[in-house]
Amino acid sequence: MPTVINDIKLDFKDVLLRPKRSTLKSRSDVDLYREITFRHSKQTYNGIPVTASNMETIGTFEIATVLAKYGFFTILHKYYTIEEWKEFADKHPDCIKYTAATSGTGVEDLERLKCILNAVPEIAFMR
Repeated sequence: MPTVINDIKLDFKDVLLRPKRSTLKSRSDVDLYREITFRHSKQTYNGIPVTASNMETIGTFEIATVLAKYGFFTILHKYYTIEEWKEFADKHPDCIKYTAATSGTGVEDLERLKCILNAVPEIAFMR
């Protein structure tokens, strides 16, 4: 039998967002960069914590190249070959710290990811 919950729920009309006082003179003075240290790996990421998805049409080397200029992170899709990863790492070494490699769930996918990580050891993040 389903449970009926009769608690009072809040709506947008019930919540007031109040701006915080700031010493900044302009919105252009805002710094979005954050340093994040991951709890288990102790790796540090310094950038804007917004990621582009690992979808085939979004998580591409082209997108990563553009977004890395602004400190955004790109999770690259799993269909790139080892040779394509090597070429990207050689041409854009500054972008690697803003990218993550991904894998499927199969045994072959994991083996391919291991090969990519061995070929491009600068890759610090994977999904």
